[in-house]
Amino acid sequence: MYFQSLDDKIECVGIYAEGQLIFDNFPDGLLRTWRHTGALTDELVEYAWIRCGGQSLSEVCPENASSDLARMQSRFKAYLQSFRIAKIDLRELCFFDLVPQDFLLEFCEVKNKITQHVFENFEKPQNYEHLAAVHRLLHKFKFKELNVNNQDCRSLFSATADRTKVQKILTGNHYIDYNLFGTITGRLATYPGSLPILTMKKEYRKLIKPHNDWLLSLDYNGAELRTVMVLDGQEQPDYDIHQWNAKNVFSGLLSREEAKEQFFAWLYNPESEAIKSEKYNRQKTLSSYYDGEYVVTPMGRKIKVDERRAFNYLVQSTTADIVLDRAVEIDKFLKDKKSYVSHIVHDEIVIDLDDSERDLVPHVKNIFENNKLSKFVCNTAAGKNYHDLKELQL
Repeated sequence: MYFQSLDDKIECVGIYAEGQLIFDNFPDGLLRTWRHTGALTDELVEYAWIRCGGQSLSEVCPENASSDLARMQSRFKAYLQSFRIAKIDLRELCFFDLVPQDFLLEFCEVKNKITQHVFENFEKPQNYEHLAAVHRLLHKFKFKELNVNNQDCRSLFSATADRTKVQKILTGNHYIDYNLFGTITGRLATYPGSLPILTMKKEYRKLIKPHNDWLLSLDYNGAELRTVMVLDGQEQPDYDIHQWNAKNVFSGLLSREEAKEQFFAWLYNPESEAIKSEKYNRQKTLSSYYDGEYVVTPMGRKIKVDERRAFNYLVQSTTADIVLDRAVEIDKFLKDKKSYVSHIVHDEIVIDLDDSERDLVPHVKNIFENNKLSKFVCNTAAGKNYHDLKELQL
């Protein structure tokens, strides 16, 4: 059965199904909708938004419903504008309590038609289950505000430029609204209005504090390097991979930092000859995942790309999906715990850790290290804010 949620918050439970607005005693068989919301948590529900690769309602709307959608979206924007003028915070109130029921009925029926059109005309992606699980996880971040404050942050106010930017962060939104389809490779982006966690100057991370007692950082040691080795079928070194490269690829002639710089120069430039060792063979690796038009990663993501960027996309996409998959598993492990996944920044997962649950850290680390493709060495650090993290020896 096709249905639509009337709001995306957990506290605002209501759906549209079979021509009715329903607020309790939901019927059985609610299996297909536009995208995930807080109204229903059944993992059997399928999302049209994922099937169509994150396209908007307008982009996938069938021609026979386009005029109805345009009219409904115009009314929807008018309601939002009136709420802004009236300074109504939609994060605090239920949308369906603020608009006429006739609008909800008509708009949801149009969304149902578009949802059905997508299911009938778009193939299910090979990595659908992965994307759906990540989609559900990212929805949690949208409604979990970070603890952002200026306590012990005097140094951030010394320069005028910093002071202005810090004030903008302090007075802005303190939640992270991740965009699952914001990049071609699958690396996360954020929507406008979100806390800019992915682009924030590192010094500003001092503003972010735990709600519990600690922020625990899990970060792969040389994530993309290890991904390259996995894709090529090589065994992972169980210590710092940049040191390993300095010794085994550059014969001890380069320092760790020089070896790191040379590797990334080679990785991001397909014409680079910074690495000539057979330990890293771009074409050999690429031949297993690229057909000349599409890269298909071992995590099931299919990306149309030219040959020049194919290797970079393969590595970056695989790494991103490994991290997101681990975030989903850690979130499941922490279910019903005080500690929880706070946020994700590129190859790093950050846990808001309750001190009474410190014994969970080795287990969380183990989940992060042992991903679906291999075991990656993990760096762990913890601190009272997101900037001043100290390495843990586990």
